[in-house]
Amino acid sequence: MTRYQKILFSVFALVWVWAAINPVLRETWLLENYLVFIFIPVILITGRYFKLSNISYTLITVFMVLHVIGSHFTYERVPFGYTLQNWFGSDRNMYDRLVHFSFGFLLAYAVREVFVRITKAKGFWGYYLPFDVTLSLSAVYEIIEWTTTRNVGSAAGITFLGAQGDIWDAQKDMAMAGIGAILAMLIIFFINWRYSKNFTTELKESFKIEANNSPLNHS
Repeated sequence: MTRYQKILFSVFALVWVWAAINPVLRETWLLENYLVFIFIPVILITGRYFKLSNISYTLITVFMVLHVIGSHFTYERVPFGYTLQNWFGSDRNMYDRLVHFSFGFLLAYAVREVFVRITKAKGFWGYYLPFDVTLSLSAVYEIIEWTTTRNVGSAAGITFLGAQGDIWDAQKDMAMAGIGAILAMLIIFFINWRYSKNFTTELKESFKIEANNSPLNHS
């Protein structure tokens, strides 16, 4: 890791240790941290072979910090969530909505970096595909929440689900992630439009079909 990446990791580690000390509900904290136990090692291991930019690592760290804070209080009891509740005149703690929005807004950049560098996605596809994958990942997480709650079958599982009595909670969470991803891609789109000399050319070429392009043949 670079010096900057070590700083990011240290910041996250400090927040994680704080969150692990006397969480509101230990069982829910554990369920929420399975994401951390899986995701952080994956980032560290893959970083040995495929390093992301400092921007991507920064955005990932911010998201993980937000998630860890939610694991400490449980998402439906985070103090700042009540502040958001008052701001938006909601009848529920809004911290989970903030984190799902952040999932799309903060992680879509890293997803785009992977697409651009590995698949060489350009033009329109360099913005649409990251949005699509980020939204799909949000849906996968909602499925994980549902199956975990169903199998755990306890108060901790219900708290982990975080629906707070809203039957449309999963759909709203995915919508927030989608809005965040779209906003992130629009920001990158307009930055590239303003500063990239080849922006218009790449955008047009991304819709072109090569003359020798033919349907896939599986026979």
